[in-house]
Amino acid sequence: MAGGTALSGREAAVQQLRDAGLRVTSPRLEVLHVLTAGGHLDVEAITAAARERLGTLTSQAVYEMLRHFLEAGLARRFDRPGRPAVFEAAGEPHQHALCEGCGRVAAVGAQAPPVPREGVDGWRLDGAEVVFRGLCPDCREP
Repeated sequence: MAGGTALSGREAAVQQLRDAGLRVTSPRLEVLHVLTAGGHLDVEAITAAARERLGTLTSQAVYEMLRHFLEAGLARRFDRPGRPAVFEAAGEPHQHALCEGCGRVAAVGAQAPPVPREGVDGWRLDGAEVVFRGLCPDCREP
């Protein structure tokens, strides 16, 4: 908060980039805006959404921004076997449901299991992730 008032969306995004040690640019602000709007989007969808407001933006530039966002902890990546990865804004830890029909991803409010103590001698485990697999409502329709 600045001066006792909450930061606007743009001011908060500027502050997030600065806090992460990233230079503030219009493309970075727009890509961060797309991510914080919610959902699990692949690079092409992020590029298309950001391009609507910016006019021009390449997928390669978005890949580079996402790499920096991942390194800075501003974004998370979810890999979908056989499909492009999707990205989301970093936030509260959660698990995912993956549709095996269309590749749709949804956030699930389940907790990951505790890190096992047996069978991982010498490993440095950083956490666990549970992926629920099945069919989304659209793919379940006959």
